[in-house]
Amino acid sequence: MRALPADWILHGDPFHTNGNGRAHAFPAILEHLILQRGLPAGDDLEGFLRPKLRDLSDPFEIGEMREAVTRILGAVDRGEHVCLYGDYDVDGVTSIAVMRRLLHAYGLEPRHFIPRRSNEGYGLSKAALERCMQEGPKPDLLIAVDCGTVSVDEIAALRADGVDVIVVDHHEPSPRGRPDVIALVNPKFGGGPTYLCAAGVCFKLAHAMVKERSVPGFDLKELLELVAVATIADIVPMIGENRILVRHGLKRLPLTLNPGLQALQEVSGMNGKATSMDVGFRIGPRLNAAGRMDVPEDALATLLTDCKRLARALAEKLDDYNKRRQTHENQIRREAMEMLSSSFDPVLDPVIVLGSRAWHPGVVGIVASRLMRQFHKPTFVVAIDEEGVGKGSGRSIEGVSLVQAIHACRGHLLAGGGHDMAAGLSITEDRMDAFRSDFADYVLQNTVPEQRLPKLRVDAEITFDQLSLEFLADYELLQPFGNGNPQPIFMARGVHLSRPPVHMKNQHLRLNLRQGYHEQDAVFFGGGEVALPDPPWDIAFTIDRNCFRGRTTLQIILQDVRASK
Repeated sequence: MRALPADWILHGDPFHTNGNGRAHAFPAILEHLILQRGLPAGDDLEGFLRPKLRDLSDPFEIGEMREAVTRILGAVDRGEHVCLYGDYDVDGVTSIAVMRRLLHAYGLEPRHFIPRRSNEGYGLSKAALERCMQEGPKPDLLIAVDCGTVSVDEIAALRADGVDVIVVDHHEPSPRGRPDVIALVNPKFGGGPTYLCAAGVCFKLAHAMVKERSVPGFDLKELLELVAVATIADIVPMIGENRILVRHGLKRLPLTLNPGLQALQEVSGMNGKATSMDVGFRIGPRLNAAGRMDVPEDALATLLTDCKRLARALAEKLDDYNKRRQTHENQIRREAMEMLSSSFDPVLDPVIVLGSRAWHPGVVGIVASRLMRQFHKPTFVVAIDEEGVGKGSGRSIEGVSLVQAIHACRGHLLAGGGHDMAAGLSITEDRMDAFRSDFADYVLQNTVPEQRLPKLRVDAEITFDQLSLEFLADYELLQPFGNGNPQPIFMARGVHLSRPPVHMKNQHLRLNLRQGYHEQDAVFFGGGEVALPDPPWDIAFTIDRNCFRGRTTLQIILQDVRASK
């Protein structure tokens, strides 16, 4: 089945360097991309290109931060039982790791708890809280990280049982309002950067703790690698303070003192460098795989251990989980494509909603993401259990809020929530068709046809003779890339193949391309699944630094190919 071809939208005129590759105060490529993206000028631009930790805002600007710090320091002074309760994804386990290292510096030994995705669900569920209370002494203080904002009833039950609760989160507020907590440290309730991930909010809490009562030997900078990994993996906007935290975290990552992060870099073959792509495609998936396979404790143990030998063994275990996750993913994707081939029209149908009793609930989100990108449709993929209850993950396109869609279709659902672009839901099998119909109606009523067509936004047209390591060095000042600061996409016209493509595993292609007298190595991930036109081509691509056997080259990664126009 063929997805709709993307419409290439080129912003501005072709990019041209001057004689020495420089223009005005900044390199010419930066001047061009900065103008295209509407980025700040002058001193603000210097701060964007070279962000400094001293530019982080006062953590006490976040609402209820003072209350949280006071209560935690009270727990420190009284030696209370504290439980850290977090989600099973990268942001959740890194948030627990940040808080664990923080509280340990203050002399507390908190226990931690992570719910199991398959039978306890997300957040402060009743089933997970029951197990949490059974596994250890009842806490005097429970700190919920990366969850809890919408858990009004569950937190009320904890308070009734004599447990104080602090929530450190970044999710959207519940229509039911604020839960009954000692402190709700969530920028979306007012004050501070609203774009932080949960680990970023935990870092702000750590900063506030240090400002209120410093601890000898505790360095906030040692948390930056964890925060950078979470920020990239959670796909929050790469702007403002996120950009500062990630830029400095990535700089520290290759030399990190955290044995678990060291081992994860080794098993994933990162070769002593760290970019947002490395974290997003190497470290993040391995940490996430443990939660998807229902053993999130292994991911957290990897981040917490101080033993290099144990860290290596745990990292290898996470690598194995990731391979098993890929097997499940490939199976679900094949079956999903078979379902779509008989029941889906990529032109007329505005959404994709699929479900099966044979699918692993920990992997459906990845498949939803792939289908969304392939067909440019808001997508939910649902794993249905033996009782006929489905747990699904959704991914969306620009302009369609899954949170609002879930609210509009709530009559068909047992539960649902999350972010605008990524959300989860619970639904009974017999309501799937009705939900699909109403979800489709919601999308049709809240978008115009142009929004539902795939688009590829090209930042600049360049030629192969402009691609060099100097060009790459200039371009890398724009990093870290991510949501809100996407990796620039370039295009080149009239490109030929120097030799036939080489097929690699997972349908990837390696190509040697020629434009005029200049050749360039390229990779096309998933290119083996694409019907390539006869050359010459126009190509849309990103660029990356490739380090192999001590040699550094500029490599291009194809995003799309079309017959030359």
